[in-house]
Amino acid sequence: MSRGPRCLNRFLLATVVAMPLLATGCAEHHYYRAYDPYYHDYHRWDDNEIVFYNQWAVETHRDPHRDFRKLDRDEQKEYWEWRHHHGDHDHH
Repeated sequence: MSRGPRCLNRFLLATVVAMPLLATGCAEHHYYRAYDPYYHDYHRWDDNEIVFYNQWAVETHRDPHRDFRKLDRDEQKEYWEWRHHHGDHDHH
């Protein structure tokens, strides 16, 4: 009897078992904690915070693609003041 089909079946079974593990490992989570020195708290800079940041940027006629960390101190302060008056600021 040929070993080819048996090896192929084992390979396919191993692939099917490994796929969920590989797919889960590929999920990327790009977030960081941003400290708000004016309200003395931290914000998790994730997709939720990016929505608020983009809203602020549009409302204040700024580029929403500009990284928050590259804003000058006055602009960051302006964002934090705006942020604490909008939305779920209790969920940091």
